[in-house]
Amino acid sequence: MAFNPNRSTIASCMAELREIQKEFGIDPKRIVTSRDPAVRKLAYTKLDVSNVPDGFTKTRLPVFFEEPTTMYISAGAPGAKVPRHSHDEGDGIRFMISGSIRYGDNELTQGDWMFIPAGADYEFEVGPMGAVMCYCYCCCCA
Repeated sequence: MAFNPNRSTIASCMAELREIQKEFGIDPKRIVTSRDPAVRKLAYTKLDVSNVPDGFTKTRLPVFFEEPTTMYISAGAPGAKVPRHSHDEGDGIRFMISGSIRYGDNELTQGDWMFIPAGADYEFEVGPMGAVMCYCYCCCCA
């Protein structure tokens, strides 16, 4: 089959993700990470995307934004601490590019992600090798 990225609408994709969240007990009103037991139980099987060009794999995340977004790249020095805070204007997501951060009992490393709903308080500490992250927020955090 030829690759066609327009087989589904955004509305149908979001509806399908809402069903997956419900089935696996993923609450998008709390912080969700790739290391959460519910997400790991899901093991991405229902999130795999088959509509990709040859030589690629693609997996959806079990979370999404419904508003305009801003994106950032950030680097943290080893041991740097981000104090407890929230982003009240909108949801956010952080993708780990390299290094690590400690959030609660989880160490997020290269390839992990963290979804932060609007208004959720959180804090984290950068690991011993530093960290490089990509952030995307439904607000202006500049």
